[in-house]
Amino acid sequence: MSQKAARIAIVTGATSGIGEATARRFVSEGYAVIGGGRRGERLKALEAELGERFVGVEGDSAEEGVIDHYFSEARAAFGADADLVVVNAGRGLGGSVKDGALDEFEDVLKVNVVGATLLMQKAARLLAERQEKHYPGKAADIVVIGSVVGRMVSPFSAIYGSTKFAIHAMAEALRREIGPKGVRVTCVAPGIVVSGFQDVAGYDEELVQSFHDKFGPLLHGEDIAETISHVVGLPPHVHLSDVVVRPTRQDYP
Repeated sequence: MSQKAARIAIVTGATSGIGEATARRFVSEGYAVIGGGRRGERLKALEAELGERFVGVEGDSAEEGVIDHYFSEARAAFGADADLVVVNAGRGLGGSVKDGALDEFEDVLKVNVVGATLLMQKAARLLAERQEKHYPGKAADIVVIGSVVGRMVSPFSAIYGSTKFAIHAMAEALRREIGPKGVRVTCVAPGIVVSGFQDVAGYDEELVQSFHDKFGPLLHGEDIAETISHVVGLPPHVHLSDVVVRPTRQDYP
């Protein structure tokens, strides 16, 4: 790399939505980024577009070997360990407790909770050790993407919301564990964001249109990326640990 990166970040779910917008934002700010995702062709396109500061790692972010590859690739590509991890990869699943498609629940739990927690664990061990030498001179961040439905029960999205309740709890527990070691753990809980999430979650067109009608203009990935950028750009001793971002007109959830 021709110039040393300001920070080295790992961003999962980097091929679309919040993850892609965050990776783009970080590169524009001089960060080096390892972007994780399942779509190899999309990662290659981003590498071509964003240049040497973006390196893609293809694979399932719920798999331990893939997660290990994020960290090893950061060292190999950029010459140092990551100091910033955005735990973003996940999937939606619409439906209430009564009517939700529970045959898909195990996969959602694996990605949204088990995989996310494994990434948080590995990042926590690395960053806590790092900060023994660097805090308060340098920041170290783990940013966990939650959801407003992980804070307020929403019947139409109870299955998905339960996974976000779980990951919010993990983020807060981790904050209390490694915050005293100089590592910031931030939960960012977006409201309704326009992305491919709605299609994957199985939301029908009528429901999605109702979001636009009731709450629009809705958020986009760039809005959440801007929020994340602000949080991790604060001085190392300043921590916004719990952030909710909604469209202005979204009253609930």
